[in-house]
Amino acid sequence: MSFRFTKGRIIALSIIAILILGAIGTGFYAKSHKETFAAQTLAVFEKVSQLLPIAPDTKKEIDVMSTLVSAITKSDGVIRSYLIMLQNNAELRPGGGFLGQYAILKIKDGQLVSTFVEDANLLDQRITVKVTPPYPFIQYMQLRSWKFRDSNFSPDFPTNVAKAQYFARLGGEAGTYDGVFAVNSDVLDHILAISGPVAIPGYGIYDGNGSAMKLEEQVEKPYLGADVPADLKQARKNVMKTLATQILSRVATVDNIPKVSSLVLDELRNKTAQLWFKDPELETAVTNVHWDGSVTKDWTKDYLMVVDANMGALKTDYYVKRSLDYVVDFTGDQPKATVTYTYQHTATHGDWRTSDYHSYARIYAPTGSKYIDQSRLHTGGISTQASTDFNKTIFGYKVDCLIGQTLPTAISYTLPSTITPDNYELLIQKQSGVGTIPVTITMKTKSGDFTQKADLTKDLHIAFTTAEQQKK
Repeated sequence: MSFRFTKGRIIALSIIAILILGAIGTGFYAKSHKETFAAQTLAVFEKVSQLLPIAPDTKKEIDVMSTLVSAITKSDGVIRSYLIMLQNNAELRPGGGFLGQYAILKIKDGQLVSTFVEDANLLDQRITVKVTPPYPFIQYMQLRSWKFRDSNFSPDFPTNVAKAQYFARLGGEAGTYDGVFAVNSDVLDHILAISGPVAIPGYGIYDGNGSAMKLEEQVEKPYLGADVPADLKQARKNVMKTLATQILSRVATVDNIPKVSSLVLDELRNKTAQLWFKDPELETAVTNVHWDGSVTKDWTKDYLMVVDANMGALKTDYYVKRSLDYVVDFTGDQPKATVTYTYQHTATHGDWRTSDYHSYARIYAPTGSKYIDQSRLHTGGISTQASTDFNKTIFGYKVDCLIGQTLPTAISYTLPSTITPDNYELLIQKQSGVGTIPVTITMKTKSGDFTQKADLTKDLHIAFTTAEQQKK
């Protein structure tokens, strides 16, 4: 089954794409073209009458996009504000990456009427209230006050939205928005793959092959010294507005609509982009297609989520590859799970943005799970800490992976007795920002072992059927 892109669906795709682009600097472009920005950009897509085949399972997603754009472009004279947070997943945080920059976009009657873009550090400098950080920030980074740039310490995006709005209020911003969107820096490379290479005089060529890291070096490394004037440091990211303007002019063409459509869906599906809306109906819509970045709270079968928080304050995650092995064992008196999460540090040397990898890792397991084994946990003797949240039991521990090292970390725990091999199902939720992770799942039963392999690109649902069940 396939169906046509209507005018509303095309607009929906383009609006979401523009919001993603806005997170890397299109706000600068829009500000100088605010009278014609929306009309001219969307007109490109409105001219399309070509049929675009799409898979049946995307119908619901397209319908949600249409719902979102109807709300965003509603012509009722109301100004709606949106907070867009740019997260650098080369420095991984539970919610996607280090929150280095943000934008506030205001839209009225479908037109972008104002834009504000700023470094998160500048907002944090205006926060005078001391808020106690989560324990790992205190223990491993010696932070004494929690602020906006570190607000995404939860893998649950709605939780991070509440924290971000709280810190925005403390920093003098409105703090209440009609929508909040988080976008990881990987999106830059993905968009450049559509636009083609972009040359910026004085900066070189951005071609979608490590351009996010190249841009990071250009706006960070020359400005590290204490003797660099503050005004230069604050203006160091101005190249982003030039890059974003050129990208937007290239991708907003009729020929690129299929590519942009595919890009937008991929970013939302794999949590490179996450959405939140104040309107309960809109939030329900994005939740129903899993674009809200939430940790599921009502799943009653087996569950797993592994979450890293870079505690090294550098961009080392760019060089870290991960793999996951999960074994659930039903051969004993109690069901037991063993999680082996392997880190491969591919860097060959340390520099201004790369070091040994230090992370505070958390394993989210079914509520009632009990930690039973630390013998194989390669964390330098740091004990595992247990807590609960989101109807989950959480095991937290420190990871230290040296440059060039491959480090398997493994822990075991008992599962609730309600989890059995009969009609066994496992939900693995993906952390935003980690990229693709190869996964091996093994179920051990008294009648034999069963194994499945998959790539964790988005939330993954695994079901096993035993030989006995197949006979029924």
